[in-house]
Amino acid sequence: MFSITSGRYFLYTLPTDMRKSFDGLCGLVSRQLGKNPMSGDLFIFVNKRRTMIKLLRWEEGGFVLFYKRLERGTFELPPFPKGQLSTALEYGQLVMIITGIPLRKAKKRRRFFAQKTVNK
Repeated sequence: MFSITSGRYFLYTLPTDMRKSFDGLCGLVSRQLGKNPMSGDLFIFVNKRRTMIKLLRWEEGGFVLFYKRLERGTFELPPFPKGQLSTALEYGQLVMIITGIPLRKAKKRRRFFAQKTVNK
């Protein structure tokens, strides 16, 4: 079953030809990003006009592709340095991109994180 709620999320920052399917997107992941498309990580691709998005993930038994095309509006992407081929996203950012919540207006509140202890 296709799940996007766990794992790491990588946004491919260059515009992607949305005619690419499994093999073409896997080629971008392995050749351009130098990552293993079968790692279980979720790879996100957006077209030049930012009206289409594809999510690619390897799950047990094969690849799964999620595709969304907007009839109106565009996907808002987080800022990233020019020339960078990919950027890591958090799950919350991915959900905001897909559902159309403005990333610039969202503010993440401080949370408590327990310190990791090292056993000697």
